[in-house]
Amino acid sequence: MPRLPFCLLVLLIFGLLFAAPAAAQTLPPEGRVADRNTNSWLMYNGDFRLVGRWGVHTEAQWRRARVLRDPMQNFLRAGINYHASDNLMLTAGYAFADTYPYGDYPAPASFPEHRLYQQVVLRDNDGWLQVQHRYRLEQRWVRFANQTDFTYLNRLRYQLRLAAPLVGSKIAPRTPYLVVSDEAFVNFGGNVANNIFDQNRLYGAVGYLIKSGVSVEAGYLHHLVQQRNGRVFEHNHTLQLGLTLNLDWRRKAALAEPTAPQPMPAQ
Repeated sequence: MPRLPFCLLVLLIFGLLFAAPAAAQTLPPEGRVADRNTNSWLMYNGDFRLVGRWGVHTEAQWRRARVLRDPMQNFLRAGINYHASDNLMLTAGYAFADTYPYGDYPAPASFPEHRLYQQVVLRDNDGWLQVQHRYRLEQRWVRFANQTDFTYLNRLRYQLRLAAPLVGSKIAPRTPYLVVSDEAFVNFGGNVANNIFDQNRLYGAVGYLIKSGVSVEAGYLHHLVQQRNGRVFEHNHTLQLGLTLNLDWRRKAALAEPTAPQPMPAQ
């Protein structure tokens, strides 16, 4: 309990530091406009250890615009995980997104996206403050609205996530916790013209570790998106509700190294 005020101070300072560059994106040059929306994302994330150091990742997200009234995006992701150690995980996989028109400056019609991705996750879960770094590289094939061909795009993402208990000295089963994260998206390659900066996701939430490997979170996401035309900046104020599973399904006799509780969902 004595560490709680300092923990909250660290997380608050972290959030404010990352809010500053995000706010700077809301002051674009003359000719650009801000599109403000209120959305909701319902999320499931699962990482399952199967055999040895290998496992699978599964993910599904139901994203809605105007709180829950209109469709925004349906999203699915799957991957193969390699646990190099308790603190290092490598993943490669596939994702599919179906995006619908939303906001005051919508796309003309819905459009699909196929995506391959590779990522590195570094974790430090031993202390009272859990730290996660996630580096993700994406190869994207997007068939934009009213087009017949897919456009190939590259994107790089980096996320820093901090989590700390609201009671006690560490995140343990039946413990509420506080989390804050920020993730920046950068487009690169020949088909990128006006939006090298793609997105920024600043997130804060309260979570609860129900039991080892099973957690829920409810929080707020400020989702800043620069549209492909470079003129429209979306400010998507988003409610997030998420369920995360990090389960070890290996045979007990084969478990060489126990895995600590990890309430660390992907996004």
